[in-house]
Amino acid sequence: MLTSLTIKNFTLVEHLDMEFSPGMTTITGETGAGKSLVLDALGMALGDRGDTDRIRAGADRAEVSAVFAIDNNPLASVWLADNDLAQGSECLMRRIITSEGRSRGFINGQPATMQQLQQLGELMIDIHSQHEHQSLLKRDTHRRLLDLFADGEALASEVNQRYRDWHGVRQRLEDLESHADDIEARRVLLQFQAEELDALALGENELAELEKEQHLLANAEHILRDSHAALTLCRDGEQGDARTLLGQALHLLQVQPDKTTYLTEAENLLDSALIQLDEAAREIQRHIDSFDLNPERLLEVEERLSLVYQLARKHRVKPDALAELHRQLREELENLSAGQGGIEGLRQQEATLEKALSASESKLSALRKSAAKRFAEAVNQQLASLAMASASLLVDLAPTGTHSPQGREVVEFKLSTNPGQPHRPLIRIASGGELSRISLAIQVVAARHTDIPTLVFDEVDVGIGGAVAEVVGRLLRQLGEKGQVICVTHLPQVASCAHQHMLASKHSNGAVAQSQLVALTPEQRVDEIARMLGGATITANTRASAGEMLKLSRE
Repeated sequence: MLTSLTIKNFTLVEHLDMEFSPGMTTITGETGAGKSLVLDALGMALGDRGDTDRIRAGADRAEVSAVFAIDNNPLASVWLADNDLAQGSECLMRRIITSEGRSRGFINGQPATMQQLQQLGELMIDIHSQHEHQSLLKRDTHRRLLDLFADGEALASEVNQRYRDWHGVRQRLEDLESHADDIEARRVLLQFQAEELDALALGENELAELEKEQHLLANAEHILRDSHAALTLCRDGEQGDARTLLGQALHLLQVQPDKTTYLTEAENLLDSALIQLDEAAREIQRHIDSFDLNPERLLEVEERLSLVYQLARKHRVKPDALAELHRQLREELENLSAGQGGIEGLRQQEATLEKALSASESKLSALRKSAAKRFAEAVNQQLASLAMASASLLVDLAPTGTHSPQGREVVEFKLSTNPGQPHRPLIRIASGGELSRISLAIQVVAARHTDIPTLVFDEVDVGIGGAVAEVVGRLLRQLGEKGQVICVTHLPQVASCAHQHMLASKHSNGAVAQSQLVALTPEQRVDEIARMLGGATITANTRASAGEMLKLSRE
């Protein structure tokens, strides 16, 4: 329910803080005092269009904040959780409009779009007036109210879920069936490509090893020729090889009679070099002895590499990516094969789900049909008490002929305002005053089921008075005892039935006008009811009548 409303620089209000309680709250005041200002501000907090002309003269922005208790509002709690905006047992909705025309919304301190404010606002408050929040004109509201009246919310939820399950399977089935030819063509291609790579059977690291071996075999003659040349330069050379030259140099140093330390060191180095040279020559000889010129193996390796490169070009990948491509092709092929085999399974699943959905829809349709007549009769009784005895509400159930998340019929409230006239949709018939009283009648009937905790009525008493006005007041009080009702009225019979009474007033210092809203004490409330009864001059008789009216309203 609405617990508080703060208004800053909105039309004639500079700053206003209001606390609201459960039950029925009435707002009264003289014409032009700003009774509807609260509803306008509240509507702005709930995402209504915000015009810059609503900003108080001299201010650069207007701001409205509304705080709601959501302990007993599961729909709002779920919405907040789904949108990651939940924050405890309270919800703060805030709206700012600047003189530059910018508009910003916030929910629990987080930026929110106007659509989010509107969606959440419809779960918090139902405003019945010539206002954008007229949920009674929406077919979704008609269906929801009828299901609530029939205690069919659980069954409606079951239909919704079964429809989603069936529809999801149906879409998957249709998608597979509509693309069956394309899927089969793709499967055949994948099968061929996968079998090619199966036949290739490229091993792990095989490509690198093949390329290394091919390079070695392709250069075998050149490597062998250079190896022989290197061995000849080391030893066995006809014109003096390295070993012969080193031996000669070493001999010259060995026969020197008086050697310096330098020559001794040089002799040692040459001796070591000669040993190293012999070892190098032996290694070259081992290489020559073990080297195998194998043109047949070279041909095999080059043919294998050619096949690898050819498949890589065909699939437009690098040769070393063929193994990963092979894995991907196999995986896709398995999925397509499973999908083909699953079509029949999906058909059976779709038929089973549709059968369950149809059974739930039939139950819901029967429940709605049974409740529609009782609902209409109950509302028509209330309309008669509200001076609309000639009006008749009809709950129309129009079959859709197809499955839907809401069942197999469209629920719509239709009204005939005079005997003999056809029933037509509310939006095409009801005037503002009629719609408010129709809303009141419907809400009274659905009060014990409604899931919107706060109801706001504006101009519900247009065109009525006397005993009918007293009925309206008692009906609003009855609603307030089951939740929260906020009502703007000019009738004392309605105002006297409220649990909480607020007075709107306007004051001017000659330069600036300002509206105020204050909660009345019991004594002040008697004075206000007396004013509403007798006008500006309040006599002892009008005060006595006001007191009597307040006393009777509580009985």
